[in-house]
Amino acid sequence: MTKVQVVLVAVVVSLVTLFGFRQSISHSLSESPKTDSIKTRQQPSVVTREWANLYDSLQLSEKGLSKGAFHAAWYGFKKMNLHNPIMAIADFSQSSKNKRLYVIDLIEKKILMHTYVAHGRNSGEEFAKKFSNTNSSYQSSLGFYRTLGTYIGKHGLSLKLEGVEKGINDRAFERAIVMHGADYVSENFIKNTGRLGRSQGCPAVSLADSKKLINMLYNGAGLFIYSMDQKYLKSSTLLAGLNQQEENQAEAAPFLYTSSK
Repeated sequence: MTKVQVVLVAVVVSLVTLFGFRQSISHSLSESPKTDSIKTRQQPSVVTREWANLYDSLQLSEKGLSKGAFHAAWYGFKKMNLHNPIMAIADFSQSSKNKRLYVIDLIEKKILMHTYVAHGRNSGEEFAKKFSNTNSSYQSSLGFYRTLGTYIGKHGLSLKLEGVEKGINDRAFERAIVMHGADYVSENFIKNTGRLGRSQGCPAVSLADSKKLINMLYNGAGLFIYSMDQKYLKSSTLLAGLNQQEENQAEAAPFLYTSSK
């Protein structure tokens, strides 16, 4: 074999080797984004499912609390950074005949109490349909509250509430909106009238439950009064971004159970 032939053979071998190497790199690059995409989308969805896992583990659906109400409460309370990690949800989308107050320990991940709670007399009869932040409206105010201290008033032991949403419930303190016990919050009242009794705007509870509830909630816990009221849901700054989170979670859902064999 001549020197020219040897050189030609060497060049051909080099070109074949280089082509094979480039094909291998190209194949690796084309595969890696797919794997990375699954990892990138899977991780956030696991985080956003934390609230849903708690909702399911506490069997809140069986107890009447909608997933939407719980997600909104969870989302807002996370932003509030509560001093006392107790979350109370008053679900005013339900009938007042239902036990629609849920008190949840976020550390122990358990329901501390599930009981009755009244709405304001001018908010509606059996169902709360109208809400106000105005003095003497005798209506309930939706949204997030932070609990303060206690005092003894005309209703006995009562819990002061601070409405933290401007223009929605921030007049709660000056309106004397507090949690207190009332004799019109009872199963006997429901049997006699077909609904629970109503307050002047306070989230009133039964006399039997009031002391225990107030001791659970005082000094920095959270209360969320919920309704499917679109005006509130769109104007609440604490719920801003909630819909986007739901969309992101729905988009990522197919990747939640991807096997990584």
